Amino acid sequence: MKSFRADYIFPVYADPIKNGIVTVDDFGKIISVTDSNNPPGGPIENVSGIICPGFVNTHCHLELSHLKAKIKTGGGLVSFIKDVQAFRNSDGQLVTEAIEKADQEMYNNGIVAVGDISNTNLSLATKAKSKLYYHTFVETFGFLPQNAADVFDKAMALLNEFKPLSASITPHAPYSVSKELFKLVRKHSEEGHNLISIHNQECEDENKFYRYKLGGFLDLYQHFGLDISFFKPQARNSVQSIIPLLSNKQKVLLVHNTCTNLKDIYFIKRFDRKVNFCFCPNANVYIEGKLPKIELFVDQGFNITLGTDSLASNDSLCILSEMRAIQKKFPALSTERLIKWGTLNGAEFLGIDDEKGSLQVGKTPGLNLITGLDGLKITPEAKVKKLI
Repeated sequence: MKSFRADYIFPVYADPIKNGIVTVDDFGKIISVTDSNNPPGGPIENVSGIICPGFVNTHCHLELSHLKAKIKTGGGLVSFIKDVQAFRNSDGQLVTEAIEKADQEMYNNGIVAVGDISNTNLSLATKAKSKLYYHTFVETFGFLPQNAADVFDKAMALLNEFKPLSASITPHAPYSVSKELFKLVRKHSEEGHNLISIHNQECEDENKFYRYKLGGFLDLYQHFGLDISFFKPQARNSVQSIIPLLSNKQKVLLVHNTCTNLKDIYFIKRFDRKVNFCFCPNANVYIEGKLPKIELFVDQGFNITLGTDSLASNDSLCILSEMRAIQKKFPALSTERLIKWGTLNGAEFLGIDDEKGSLQVGKTPGLNLITGLDGLKITPEAKVKKLI
């Protein structure tokens, strides 16, 4: 049994406790969370900073870990997609080693659970032996309607490779998935495989394509030799076009949302859909040089989570770094709120909040110590240390 006293304990499900004490057993299970007036028996280790649960990273691409520092920053999403496709077919051993290193990096950075995007089985061996919990989103690409059935069948085959690990089939993005493929994923979701994660509105060209059939995506389709003459402008943004294709039996994670506006948010609220939002600010800056208008999403009734995206679009896989980036741009967002986004909210989306996400008796959420704060603000010097 171990007990830690910190400047603050953030249970997440309840208010922070100043000079609080958290006690865990030898397996990391929470025994008690209390204030200094009710100390547990036995020795107590005093630490400086905030103790919170282990982080939940709801959006990552382990498969792209070997692309760290290979793609230039600020080139925009269309250029980024071309570069990823050009570089991703690297030596298998190199890819595997990078995946294992990235998995260890997340563990060291206090991450306990991950929603990971996969297009191949290259991450399977690492996930099977990892200390982290993974839910794998087997990603489908197929904008041509006639290819939908074949694309879906291949995704089903890959999904079966990941069993018995937690996994589901997901659409990649509005601009890369046909209506026919969306419908096949929806039907599969209604059979019980209900978690999906969709890249959403990462750049203005995505909305421009859906509204007017103009912009950089036309060049992208041409680059990949795709005839999209069948596609007609939808006269509305991409997310508004795909929400009706989803089911209220799906738990939907809309990821990035860099160019999502208030009209989009209100449109989503009109539908009976289980929508969650994920922000990956460092990747947004890396690719597009801009952040989402995060303040628009606050207090709208949606579950908000955090992700790191991949090392192809980020310098590290660290949820604290994502919190720092958000709070620097939006200082009114409290550390308490950001920690909830990076812990309990992510655990709730992944369906593991019975074990992870908050410091509650009986859970095994992991313990992180955040140091280098200015009061309760996240500074450039702030660091995270995994206690349990």
